Amino acid sequence: MKIGFAQMYPKLLDLSSNLEKISKLMVKEKYDVLVFPELATSGYVFDSVEEVWNVSLTVDELVDFVISRPRSGLVVIGFAERYGDKLFNSSVAITPEGDYYLYRKIHLFDKEKLWFSPGNLGFTVFDWRGYKFGMMICFDWIFPEAMRTLAVKGADLILHSANLVLPYCQNAMVTRCLENHVFAITANRIGEERGVKFTGMSQITGVKGEILLRASADKEEIGFVEVDLHQARDKRIASLNNIMLDRRPEWYLDLTRGV
Repeated sequence: MKIGFAQMYPKLLDLSSNLEKISKLMVKEKYDVLVFPELATSGYVFDSVEEVWNVSLTVDELVDFVISRPRSGLVVIGFAERYGDKLFNSSVAITPEGDYYLYRKIHLFDKEKLWFSPGNLGFTVFDWRGYKFGMMICFDWIFPEAMRTLAVKGADLILHSANLVLPYCQNAMVTRCLENHVFAITANRIGEERGVKFTGMSQITGVKGEILLRASADKEEIGFVEVDLHQARDKRIASLNNIMLDRRPEWYLDLTRGV
């Protein structure tokens, strides 16, 4: 399966320009999976709820836009979602057949908490072409429970849209993929907005923690690799160890009940 990222520089508060760029990038190559960054349609560093509202979309509006354009595979796009009177930092995975799957970011970072409501759909896993795909957004990476939940639900490939500003995620994804034996696409953005600099270095990580492909820190680019997603089904880490079957949840701390 040919999987990849579109590392881009969205224009802050310019919805039409960003959508046009996304539509052009969708047809640059043939692929099975292509992931765009977090909030790719709007930019990231907002000053007010009104700014977010003005560049928000309903999921149906974004899906209609994508399915009206040519594309060869599954496309994942981060966007500011308008739902009733709420705003969510969301991503949507849209298949070539026109089906879609929505994820709303659960772990909001810094000032995102001023503009967006916390995600309320749980961690999304869906089936497509015989494989399972899990979705998360940016800061979800710092919580091991996020990728572990997706892996326990059977995800083979994690679709990770991001606007990374901290310098840790790309290296942390090595451990996240290794400890869950899954593939991941981290699609980051580049550039600077209102004094906030983004780290680029979008990355595809393999089931043994291999960095299969990493982009530059400061250039717009598309990158792809060919992978066998069946490898994510083999959870053996040693001859007598399976990282899923060896789990002992009866001994793990249940933080929902407090410490």
